[in-house]
Amino acid sequence: MTPLLWSGAVGSWLFVAVFLLDGLTRPGYQSVRQPVSALALGPRGWIQTTNFVLCGLLITAGATTLPTATDGYALALGVGVLGLALAASGIFRMDPMRGYPPGTPDSTPEEYSTRHQAHDWAGTVVFLLLPGVALIAVLELADPVWKVASGIVAAASAVAAGAFGRLWEQDSPRVGLVQRAAITISLVWLGCLFAYGATT
Repeated sequence: MTPLLWSGAVGSWLFVAVFLLDGLTRPGYQSVRQPVSALALGPRGWIQTTNFVLCGLLITAGATTLPTATDGYALALGVGVLGLALAASGIFRMDPMRGYPPGTPDSTPEEYSTRHQAHDWAGTVVFLLLPGVALIAVLELADPVWKVASGIVAAASAVAAGAFGRLWEQDSPRVGLVQRAAITISLVWLGCLFAYGATT
């Protein structure tokens, strides 16, 4: 049980570490403006594609043991679906747009590929569950400290995820930054939850 919980923790934290580092070092990529998903495009796209799929599966594997560690059955289901949606986001890449990869028109296409549409559906699930699993944790976890912490994370992540959606529609120059905040808040918390389950 414990190794699977640690796999969930590693998957949560590694996903954040990889997209932050890759985004900062990728030529022609603007972390503040462009979304994490755009890192799956271009010559180094395999890094983020692998990050999506590997970390999503690690999180799903960890979710299988959450009921034993936390008595959170709905929480385990939500986290498992989150992991699968994260993996699907890597299998179905977004279309090039808004200046990335370099040479791509700095605009949003009028029509999207079927692959991009599948990516969007997977992403919708991810951004609903980032705050959603934290809210479920408030209801299911017995530890009062974790209830409070999970409530704070749920609220902060929901605000950030909602802001990301609005800014994406506006093609805001800060959309990548806000998206990173939403993902980081939730997945750092989720990694800590897995670690908590593994050590109690």
